[in-house]
Amino acid sequence: MTDTAPSNTDRPLLGILLMLGFCATIPLGDAVAKLLSTRLPVGQIVFARFAAQGLILAPVALMLGISLRLPAQVMPLVILRTLLQMGGITAMFMALRYLPLADAVAIAFVMPFIMLLLGKFVLHEDVGLRRLAACLVGFIGTLLVIRPSFAEVGPNALWPLAVAVIFALFMLVTRKIARDTDPIAIQAVSGAIACGLMVVVFGLGHLLSIAELNSTLPAAPELKLLVLLGGLGTAAHLMMTWSLRYAPTSTLASMQYLEIPVAVLVGWLVFAELPDAIATCGILLTVAAGLYAVLRERHAARVTGPAALPKTATGLPASPE
Repeated sequence: MTDTAPSNTDRPLLGILLMLGFCATIPLGDAVAKLLSTRLPVGQIVFARFAAQGLILAPVALMLGISLRLPAQVMPLVILRTLLQMGGITAMFMALRYLPLADAVAIAFVMPFIMLLLGKFVLHEDVGLRRLAACLVGFIGTLLVIRPSFAEVGPNALWPLAVAVIFALFMLVTRKIARDTDPIAIQAVSGAIACGLMVVVFGLGHLLSIAELNSTLPAAPELKLLVLLGGLGTAAHLMMTWSLRYAPTSTLASMQYLEIPVAVLVGWLVFAELPDAIATCGILLTVAAGLYAVLRERHAARVTGPAALPKTATGLPASPE
């Protein structure tokens, strides 16, 4: 989950290929998480996700000469960001336990619209009527996806909405610190902080006998899947981070919506799941509204220049994993 300005726009093709790699890898990680969600307590899955993030990105940062010592003034926000990321990833793993893969991903993509609304009504930023209309259409599409799922699994169909709300707040915090800290360093440090927090959470889970916070060592097959999940998630976000170094956000923003059809394909191949007709209409509405908001953003950038854009504009709709 990174949000950074491109430092080099000389190689847009490489940036596009990296973003395509991200869109293909994230649904694979979701599929692994869905397989694990019915076999392991969610606490173990979350811990593995962050442990891999820290263990992989810390050496990467050192090899690239990136300091892992973050400024003291940003550490409270880094901790808040980590807590939000932990909450969002936990909610996503819970969503994958109950919902088809494509439905969970499509509903969570309402997050960019929530960011627009937060920008307008909380931060009092200038968000035009057309983008607000796109928000409304996106929400309608999301409700169409939720409806059949809610009929089947009840309130558990709302987990992806929790993902969207949490990660909208996560992105706001990220934007506060992105200019002062390297995204790889942020992710590496967040992984270490999350692991420390999870140790405390596991202790509380043991004392309170909470099944979802069981900390026993998984069996070998599940342990392999946990390693795979952590590797896929970390690799995907590295690809996103580096894609933004080589291609501008305006080029990459619309591409991330490819994650939804890839999730449909992966869900069909791995779980024999396909959205029904109503959910399919909802997915198409959500994608169309998101793409329209991105195009409006690009138009505004051409007319007024990037500096005039609101900080919480749709931009790149970062994935919630």
